[in-house]
Amino acid sequence: MERRNLPGGLLRYGIPTMKLDRAVVDRRLKLMEADGVEFVCNTQIGCNGVENDPNSSCRPADENVNVIPAKKLLDDFDAVVLCLGSTWPRDINIPGRDLEGIHFALSFLERWQRKQNTSKKPLPTAMCPGESMLCLKEEASDLPTLASGKRVIVIGGGDTGTDCIATATRMGAKSVETLEILPNPPESREHRKNPWPEWPIIMRTEYGQEEVKLHYGHDPRAYNTLTKYFIPSPEDPKKLSGLRTVSVRWEDPKEEGGRPTFVELPETEKTMECDMVLLAMGFLGPEKTILEELNLEADPRSNIKTNPGKYASSLARVYAAGDCRRGQSLVVHAINEGRQAARQVDMDLMGNSILPGPGGVIQPENTKIRA
Repeated sequence: MERRNLPGGLLRYGIPTMKLDRAVVDRRLKLMEADGVEFVCNTQIGCNGVENDPNSSCRPADENVNVIPAKKLLDDFDAVVLCLGSTWPRDINIPGRDLEGIHFALSFLERWQRKQNTSKKPLPTAMCPGESMLCLKEEASDLPTLASGKRVIVIGGGDTGTDCIATATRMGAKSVETLEILPNPPESREHRKNPWPEWPIIMRTEYGQEEVKLHYGHDPRAYNTLTKYFIPSPEDPKKLSGLRTVSVRWEDPKEEGGRPTFVELPETEKTMECDMVLLAMGFLGPEKTILEELNLEADPRSNIKTNPGKYASSLARVYAAGDCRRGQSLVVHAINEGRQAARQVDMDLMGNSILPGPGGVIQPENTKIRA
């Protein structure tokens, strides 16, 4: 069951085409269909999901035409596996948030992916600042090329933010900047705070930053920067014209096990002009409609609760896999979780399974101490 008009989820609608060719997704879908998988699209599970979805503004009105109560799935199927993703975006509660020109990152990316899904032409690259070779005509669904000719600021410096700046560059944005409240990572691993085998937290330059350097002549990233408020346009007070920032300094936790805190630095406030702001500050968990209709237990991070290493939810015959169970993560983890959830469904329904079990490295306890 898929609420969009094509299957693929985040792989099709969230990850830009230049990062993951949609032909790779289509090839896998054809193999799955050949094996007997039926994809039912344009179907919203949960009666109140459309109105509550913060990313729904990027979808045409002809989607979600078929709405099915979540509990009806248990009447029609022996098992239900929820692969909802972690799509509820973290918002920013500051003055001016309701101005026109402020968008959630995933909504922005999905608009562009929809254009790519309906076009057979390869994705071009904007040749110089403020100019674009795309020359796209607006489609019947009225999903515009939002960033063309605009001054774009992305708040958030993760993978989603990188995808946003790369997409805005290809749209022909006039300028592209990124604001990150966290400090810039070190050039090499800090073994005391970030020991092996943890993922090394170091300064990296991803494809999006490389492309901004190429087209605009500078690295777009600004660290230790807090956004104070958004500024309305003097010509139209409903529209965005800029934002106000202040530099911050991070301080170590005062108590063991505490979290770092930051303080604003005096006389560091400044105004940045912009026509568009993209909020790429991470995600808070899955959308709540299905969880509430099925009365599923959630963990402290708002994800669907399962036993460690298991995929069965608190409700019999309902399973969860991927980001909606473990929190926002990588595609490779979602693929693995989908396979392991399928294996558990096999075991629960039939008592056995020919699907491979989990693999990987067994992590010792107290890894940090041993390292």
